[in-house]
Amino acid sequence: MTPLEQLRAAVADASAALRGDGAAGGAPVPTVERPRREGFGDYSTNAAMLLAPRVGKPPREIAELLGEELRARLGDTLERYEVAGPGFLNLFLSDGWFDGALRHVLDAGDRFGSDGATEREKILVEFVSANPTGPVVAASGRHAAYGDALASILAFHGHEVAREYYLNDAGSQVRKLGESVRARARGEEVPEGGYEGEYVKQLAVEIGGAADGDPDELATIAVGLMYERIKATLERYGVDYDRFFSEKSLYDGAPSEVGRAFARLEELGHTYRHEGALWLRTTTFGDDKDRVLERSNGEPTYFASDVAYLLSKQERGFTRQLDVFGADHHGYIGRLKAAMEALGGDPELLEILIMRFVNFVEAGEREKMSKRRGVFTTLDELLDELGVDATRFFMLQRSHDTTLDLDLDLARKQSNENPVYYVQYAHARIASMLERAGGDAVADALAGELAGEGAARSLPLDPAERTLLKKLLAFPGEIAEAAEKRAPHRLTAYVLELAQAFTAFYRDCRVLGAEGDGVEAYRLALLAATQTTIAGTLALLGVSAPESMARLDDAAASAETDGD
Repeated sequence: MTPLEQLRAAVADASAALRGDGAAGGAPVPTVERPRREGFGDYSTNAAMLLAPRVGKPPREIAELLGEELRARLGDTLERYEVAGPGFLNLFLSDGWFDGALRHVLDAGDRFGSDGATEREKILVEFVSANPTGPVVAASGRHAAYGDALASILAFHGHEVAREYYLNDAGSQVRKLGESVRARARGEEVPEGGYEGEYVKQLAVEIGGAADGDPDELATIAVGLMYERIKATLERYGVDYDRFFSEKSLYDGAPSEVGRAFARLEELGHTYRHEGALWLRTTTFGDDKDRVLERSNGEPTYFASDVAYLLSKQERGFTRQLDVFGADHHGYIGRLKAAMEALGGDPELLEILIMRFVNFVEAGEREKMSKRRGVFTTLDELLDELGVDATRFFMLQRSHDTTLDLDLDLARKQSNENPVYYVQYAHARIASMLERAGGDAVADALAGELAGEGAARSLPLDPAERTLLKKLLAFPGEIAEAAEKRAPHRLTAYVLELAQAFTAFYRDCRVLGAEGDGVEAYRLALLAATQTTIAGTLALLGVSAPESMARLDDAAASAETDGD
């Protein structure tokens, strides 16, 4: 149990004692949070206001009683409390409490904040899954960053997680690619609805004899080449999939995955024939209309592949499926959830996360892209321009269901205006300070803190030390929120705030050569905990944590001597 969890448990126990029921009894759970304004305690709780209807006393009176109950439970670690406003109870904690909290963070190391999930699940995260008919476009970088970071966060939270890319290597769009390659090899215009990008000409050159090739054979070869390029791009971006699942494989074997899915649905009584076509009664499960699985000519629909893929994921033992789709797939939610239920699964365990658009803004202008017309910026080109770290961090700064305007000019900057640079520079500065302190000094500081010697320091905690510690202690809660709400953007905000708290600490508190017994050692231990947490958060986001970086400018260089 983390220090904050222990504090929340004490508040819950004190609340139960005032209710007289000795247990929660279905009562609302009180919050224990950092106040928005300094001076209103280290933490504040609304427990008294929640208790008022049950206890039958004014909230402020209950808050006083609650404060005494907490004093009995927390002892000297609760220095004092104040009742504020309509009945908030503001808690002021002792240096000893914070010392124990730092010990907890150091003891946990890089696992601090992990394994908080109450129920472990086996989760499949499917993301990007762009058609292999062209390069990965820059906009798909948002899908890739989101899906990969979410998978990392879920795994860190305690789940078993797999990453999967659904490769659409079957269907009419693949044949169009083959026809486009042949047309380019012949020096002809591509067919209507075909692909016009320069990459199609390159494919035509790479594939020998393309001018006289069969479109289907050309399509197979071209898709294979594009698959290798897509995989290489995503690996460069730091995305390591557990599996690329071929749509074609759903039609292999006898019976095929598609055939088995049809048989399952027919056995359950959810299909019917109409005008020669095979239909699935998705309206039975809340869809707005029934869906065709197989056309009257015997050709399966795209939806047939979707249904078979759902069955495959069920049979592979995944208890929850997270599908990251583009904004143009919003209409698929109803039919896919209906298919999930028709197959005997729980539709609530299929989560479809719709990504909103990303706009690339440069000098105030938005770029417009189209894969079919060949007017686009590829993810590789974006990475050439911004690098992996800036691209991923910027892609993750907003909630996935909010349109993102990515400021290319800001992302290029090597200054504190750029948030990812700011965070990485904070990490590098800590690494530099710890290196100058020397390995033995840092090791002794950590050993002393873990042995409980930090409480013997001769000076009280500086406000900047408290602020930094409280930000560190918020990490497990941020992980839980990011995992449970599928919200990696919470961690980009958190790590920036943590870096800002460190910067304030660096400005106000000398570390090397600090006056007072035990102060330098304590601050070295605090720096080590901060460095580990910054690096760990960045790793979950797929961003590096360099230990050295160029100084921002001469002013920054001269300021370096102020805080260490």
